[in-house]
Amino acid sequence: MELEGGIRVVEGSYAVAHAVAMCRPDVISAYPITPQTHIVEDLSQFVADGVIDSKYINVESEFSALSALVGSSAAGARTYSATTSQGLELMHEVLFNAAGMRLPIVMTIVNRSVSAPINIWNDHQDSIAQRDTGWIQLYVEDAQELVDTMVQAYLIAEDPLVSLPVMVCMDGFILSHVFEPVNLLDQKAVDSFLPPFKPVAVLDPDDPKSFGMFVNPDYYTEFRYLVEEAIERSRIKIRDAAHRFESAFGRYYGDLIDTYQTDGAEILLVAMGSLIGTLRDVVDDLRSKGVPVGLLKIRSFRPFPAEEIAKAVAGAKVIAVLEKDISLGTGEGALVTEIKAALYNRDIRVPVLGFVIGLGGRDIPVGTIQRIVDKAEDVIKHGITVENEFVDLKREILNG
Repeated sequence: MELEGGIRVVEGSYAVAHAVAMCRPDVISAYPITPQTHIVEDLSQFVADGVIDSKYINVESEFSALSALVGSSAAGARTYSATTSQGLELMHEVLFNAAGMRLPIVMTIVNRSVSAPINIWNDHQDSIAQRDTGWIQLYVEDAQELVDTMVQAYLIAEDPLVSLPVMVCMDGFILSHVFEPVNLLDQKAVDSFLPPFKPVAVLDPDDPKSFGMFVNPDYYTEFRYLVEEAIERSRIKIRDAAHRFESAFGRYYGDLIDTYQTDGAEILLVAMGSLIGTLRDVVDDLRSKGVPVGLLKIRSFRPFPAEEIAKAVAGAKVIAVLEKDISLGTGEGALVTEIKAALYNRDIRVPVLGFVIGLGGRDIPVGTIQRIVDKAEDVIKHGITVENEFVDLKREILNG
């Protein structure tokens, strides 16, 4: 029995599982948590049916799931996991271990809000909260990009000049549970694109080594510097993977960023994830009405594409950043903070507005985006009065 490629209408989670299976992981370890569970259910079924030759490890928590992969990856296995929300936060300690030990683990993050209060719907707070752990973070727009990015993620992670773990982030429910046509990958084509894993170093009793050992203050800084250097090197590898995938499969999503209708755009909307699809429709509608608006899609949050963003926004008169997270204590989201930092010492004088939107899965209707564009137009005419805001706050609840 083999998994079929080609265009099929499938659930987003199945599309992920199928793509992972095409990458021939040696070890899969995960713990079920909504809305990630369907991915690993499908993978466990593939293993049980003998469709893929992988070891599936049942564990008692997300902490254990990633810990099992740290050991497996150090022993030379190609590894995979998936998680979300509280599960990702439970992995926090091990995320640092995986990056510090330079282990090319690939993990799908099915983005979901973080408790409390308990909420199972989508925003980006879970993965944004882990942005400093040393993992590469790629955010996808739809199920097809998700499938294609999973394969690229292994190519990036396992490159000897990178050798770092990668998170591929997808919006929970919006992408994980939607059924849509997806061009599923063919095993022979993936085998031609993705070579077998050849680890830089492995745990081997015949050639003893230490991974993640104790280090004193004389050397710790250098280890952190080496991780930073590897993330910097990943920039060109992300770009190369995108172009190589285009050559092999005919699809391209940008590399670190992508742009849409940016020629002549005075107002530039910036976002990550599935919101991009809605923004494309809004941009098309407003362009037809003569509003000079464009779209900047952030595909890679780590490494952060500062140079690419600076070039993309150079001609704009105002930038409006829409993001599904809040960096509490700053009054704004993490993406807008980093965009401001990216522009700070450059000769680019463009106002940057931040809009915290869609937390906990709240709908983001077209009318809300239109109001954001109206505010951006007002800034062009009169300057900034409000730099950052929570969108569509229910004042009756706050005042009740």
